[in-house]
Amino acid sequence: MSQVALQSSVLVLNRGFVPVHLVTAQRAFGMLFKAIAEVVFMEDGQLELYNFESWQQVSEFRRRNGLADDEAEWVSTVSYDIQVPRIIRLLFYNSYPERRVSFNRRNIFARDENCCQYCGARFPTSELSIDHVIPLSRGGTTSWANVVCACTRCNKRKGGRDPQEAAMTLVRRPREPRFNPLIRLKLRRRKYYSWKQFLDEAYWSVTLE
Repeated sequence: MSQVALQSSVLVLNRGFVPVHLVTAQRAFGMLFKAIAEVVFMEDGQLELYNFESWQQVSEFRRRNGLADDEAEWVSTVSYDIQVPRIIRLLFYNSYPERRVSFNRRNIFARDENCCQYCGARFPTSELSIDHVIPLSRGGTTSWANVVCACTRCNKRKGGRDPQEAAMTLVRRPREPRFNPLIRLKLRRRKYYSWKQFLDEAYWSVTLE
């Protein structure tokens, strides 16, 4: 369980409690141990802040008294068990992130939610490819507005044609996401619900038309 838990995502806030990044739990623990970050924990509507040592003590108390929720994940060491924090706050960083989503395969799959944008079915990543709506040979570009997820069958059917020529309709028009699409996918999981109160809904949860 420890190795799986160490790969869980942790939301990182800057000193002003503004979300700036996602890191693995393993990296988050490293930042806590180096005293460059602290745990942000919400309980009964109250915000509590803990350094590494105090979070270790709180974790042990919560587990011993059955106070940890069912979604809690744990990392075990020789000396103690410690709960994976969901949110940490940087103690010395107060800058704001550049709100531009990286253009890469992972974010394209996340934006399209692993759904073929022609037939609408959801597939494992291994069964999807990136399709240029307007083929490169027709002057299309490799950009957010011209690439979509496509299953093998639909990609083969479309070939080197545009959707109109292939008599195929896009599920939705591809656009550059205005927020990290991975955030939206993770917020559907109960263990990440605590992130919501720190995310600007007008920015992170905007509906793409």
